[in-house]
Amino acid sequence: MDLGLAGKVALVTGATSGLGLASAKVLAAEGASIVLCGRRAELAEQEAAALPDAIGIAADVTDPDVPARLVDATLERFARLDIVVGSTGGPTPGTALETPAEAYDDALALLVKPMVRLSHLAIPHMREAGGGRIVFVTSTVVREPVPMLVLSDAMRMAVHGFAKTLAKQVAGDGITVNCVMPGRIATDRIASLDKAAAAATGRSIDDVRASGERSIPAGRYGEPAEFGAVVAFLCSAQAAYVSGASVPVDGAALAGHW
Repeated sequence: MDLGLAGKVALVTGATSGLGLASAKVLAAEGASIVLCGRRAELAEQEAAALPDAIGIAADVTDPDVPARLVDATLERFARLDIVVGSTGGPTPGTALETPAEAYDDALALLVKPMVRLSHLAIPHMREAGGGRIVFVTSTVVREPVPMLVLSDAMRMAVHGFAKTLAKQVAGDGITVNCVMPGRIATDRIASLDKAAAAATGRSIDDVRASGERSIPAGRYGEPAEFGAVVAFLCSAQAAYVSGASVPVDGAALAGHW
């Protein structure tokens, strides 16, 4: 299937590792030009050099000025912006009672505000081009909260609320807005959570992972490329009528219908 991504330009945040990088790689393989960003300059440039047509930018999206700099750099290099994939690292683990109110400020700055800023900046250019795609990488905790991840549980809900509202506002412009919810995908983030769970319970990391895999009907953690393929489809021409959706990529782990 030709996804119609050849000649498109995608800005992908959090793209020096994990799910952001996996998404950038699949988009690039489908013919899109990529602007990838991450906090580590050397790694951003290294990953960009490995793609057919990409630039890497060192950037911390919690800085309010960074989204505008990223959009400007995209337009300067490629003269258009068709796709935004918003991915970030996860906030600090903690339970509802252990996590102070002040910690929510940092989580808001990491997970929510960059997505709002990028959308506001990108949409005028997408409208001018006659359409575009916005995809936010969130988490299945939006549907089934995890006790040790209260900041993610709470703040990723805000991203979904924004995405759903935005999708309705820009649908007539040919712009789609969707969220993709990873379950347990084999990334450094999941490895770190498994390590923390092992330390907290006195179990081995292998035992924690095996237990996690048993809880997934597919019987394994997902591969980053499998997640990236779903993101690429939502960015495709074929997904033009999919908007305001929250798509799980979790090996059937979620128990609920919606």
